[in-house]
Amino acid sequence: MMSALRFGTSGWRAVTGDEFTTANVRLVSRAIAEYVRASVPHAPAGEPPTVLVGYDTRFLSERFARTAADALAAAGVRPLLCAEPTPTPAVALQVLRRKIAGAVTITASHNPPEYNGVKFTPSWGGPALPETTRAIEARIDALVDADAREESRREVPPPPAVPGAATLIDARPEYLDQLARLVDLDAVRRARPSLVLDPLYGATRGYLDAIAGRAGARFTVLHAWRDAYFGGRSPDPSADGLRELRTAVAEGDAVLGLATDGDGDRFGVVDEDGAFVSPNVVLPLLLDYLARTRGWRGGAVARSAATTHLIDAVAAEHGLAVHETPVGFKYIGELLSRDTAVFGGEESAGLSIAGHVPDKDGVLACLLVAEMVSRTGAGLAELTAALFRRVGPRYSARADFAVTDAVAARVAALLADPPALVAGLRVRDVSRLDGCKLLLENGAWLLVRPSGTEPVVRCYGEAPTPELLDALMAAARRLLLGG
Repeated sequence: MMSALRFGTSGWRAVTGDEFTTANVRLVSRAIAEYVRASVPHAPAGEPPTVLVGYDTRFLSERFARTAADALAAAGVRPLLCAEPTPTPAVALQVLRRKIAGAVTITASHNPPEYNGVKFTPSWGGPALPETTRAIEARIDALVDADAREESRREVPPPPAVPGAATLIDARPEYLDQLARLVDLDAVRRARPSLVLDPLYGATRGYLDAIAGRAGARFTVLHAWRDAYFGGRSPDPSADGLRELRTAVAEGDAVLGLATDGDGDRFGVVDEDGAFVSPNVVLPLLLDYLARTRGWRGGAVARSAATTHLIDAVAAEHGLAVHETPVGFKYIGELLSRDTAVFGGEESAGLSIAGHVPDKDGVLACLLVAEMVSRTGAGLAELTAALFRRVGPRYSARADFAVTDAVAARVAALLADPPALVAGLRVRDVSRLDGCKLLLENGAWLLVRPSGTEPVVRCYGEAPTPELLDALMAAARRLLLGG
């Protein structure tokens, strides 16, 4: 029927009309239904398990969501369906609040507009862990095999279908109330900051602006209408993806520009000068602020192996331990769900905190930045300079290299026999938690790992000076490309 469908770091994604088709959405949804029926106990009254279906603003996402809901019902699972495009964290909150078996979200997050995808959120409210996605993939393969053999379909009786259409729900009110509990909206209300908000045509339209309005902020909104092609670009709140937001802040009187990606789980921040602020700066700033204002001491925080060690320096100041995880917020979310961490962050613009969903939430991150600036009365550049003075500066970068036979061979050689010296710095330790991470002198480090979502090898580096960082990334390039 097709090549094997596989889940990456954050779900299954493919090009719409190519591999992402109605038939494949139905197939994946059937496999998820079978997984849920086998792994989640039925309600005491013998009712079938319930799964929520959410979707973003991509081309035909609402149609694919209805297809998924119908497939779940046909496979014996009771579907709920979001009545409108809904941010992924709002979907995750409904899973926890309703105590249901999970959620299927039709989204490709920050990927280019020609892509769509399926995320599965299990009953614990975070991104599906590898053991879950492997089990779903095995069921997909079995269904493909069964469909290819007509006699198998006759021998195995289908599950009882759940009658009736999916029940429509509105996830917005509970999600906005949850944000109001987690964020000090009174601090924003007192300061009345001027903000520019950019949902990038995505699912946070009517969410990010609604809660900013509730907080009393003055704001304007860019791209506040549905464009299934996201202006012809990826809905990615990166420096390049936020050019219009950066210009709007630089040319106006706003103190912040705040953005989210297509499904609202990633954040982007622009300072008062219109400069993009890296997540590797935003995360330690927020950790420092929240540790002070929320009284976090004696607990732990979580970050991925690719994320800045500024988090470690800030955590040490507040008596917090640090858990390093493989790349992928699902590993951080698991720690949050077990109350093992009070804060979780990753360099790809993911954040969540204790008391919230164990999945990344771009809207929450944006609101916490607004609270921090409002309550401290300082801009992000000033806050960053103060943090660097206290714990020492760190500068980080990432470079991606297309996978070729030569690059793959060099990655394998690096894993097998790491160098003793990189950019003139001695290698003090090597971590193979995710790829090959070289821990160097002066607090510098270099991580090389194959991407879990794209055919590239990612190199992440961090150093105490921009010059040393440049040398480190040049050394990484030589390690992978030669020369």
